[in-house]
Amino acid sequence: MESQNNYSSNNFKKIILILLSLSLITFILIFKNNIFESTLQLKKLGNSSMDPEIAFTNGKPTYLEFYAEWCEICKEMAPEVAELKKDFDDKINFVFLNVDNPKWDKFIKEFKVNGIPQINIIDANANLLATLTGLQEENTIEQSLKYLIERG
Repeated sequence: MESQNNYSSNNFKKIILILLSLSLITFILIFKNNIFESTLQLKKLGNSSMDPEIAFTNGKPTYLEFYAEWCEICKEMAPEVAELKKDFDDKINFVFLNVDNPKWDKFIKEFKVNGIPQINIIDANANLLATLTGLQEENTIEQSLKYLIERG
């Protein structure tokens, strides 16, 4: 009788271990896909970025974001920013500068970047109107973009 209880107990432990393993694998796969997708979206934003020198001289307001591909908050915000870019791309310049690229050091110093993501809202005359650092709600960014358009 005791050996049967041990056998049942061992089977129960094995089943629990298998279920926990499957749950963990599922969680990792879902989490990995979300991270991969956000990272890919962030890279796409960086690749589609307008050159800052052109943005500051073409007579349109500019959304300037300093980011890094390793930045979790940058990745978290990327899908929302990508949607806003689609909505406002014809009226506003979108510039994304990777702080890990030494090519952008001049702008990192000029805009005093000391945390990422850092979003700079710049009017059509290249005047800095606002700086937002860290996690921002989509609504905050959207209102800033609408303000830029209204301001002209």
